[in-house]
Amino acid sequence: MRCPYCGAPEDKVVDSRLAEEGRSIRRRRECIGCGRRYTTFERAEEVPLLVVKRSGLEEPFEQEKIVDGIRRATKNRPVADSEIQAIAEDVEDAMRADGRRPVPSSEIGREILERLRDLDEVAYLRFASVYKDFQELTDFERELGILLKRSPPKNVNGHSTSEGVPNP
Repeated sequence: MRCPYCGAPEDKVVDSRLAEEGRSIRRRRECIGCGRRYTTFERAEEVPLLVVKRSGLEEPFEQEKIVDGIRRATKNRPVADSEIQAIAEDVEDAMRADGRRPVPSSEIGREILERLRDLDEVAYLRFASVYKDFQELTDFERELGILLKRSPPKNVNGHSTSEGVPNP
């Protein structure tokens, strides 16, 4: 690296520390030519995550697309923006950790559905209707049946009937 002050090609590292919560290394350097000090940061180069769409087209992963899709599914639902952002980040982390390159868009959709099921069942159904390309009412019935099997029925007060809370 050349000195930003005199352009000399030689320097020495006088201090190194972790920075950005361990995502980079901060190095304090001293120019051999002019003796001035400067700071550099070393980061791992992030490999772009590619997504294979149903059509076979590949495109770069965009977390904002996930956020937009979840926002549409959660419109008028009691879901905070921070929860939507957390899902998008979790899904991206899961796709990067998976190691497959490129990532099929179907995998991304499945990951989103898993998280939406636990967050908000109405949003889950909305997202599933687009992701699974529902064409008929029976598609909704089938998915609703799956949801109902996974969660205990709730009474009017929102408590599960298995909690020992009497029905009004």
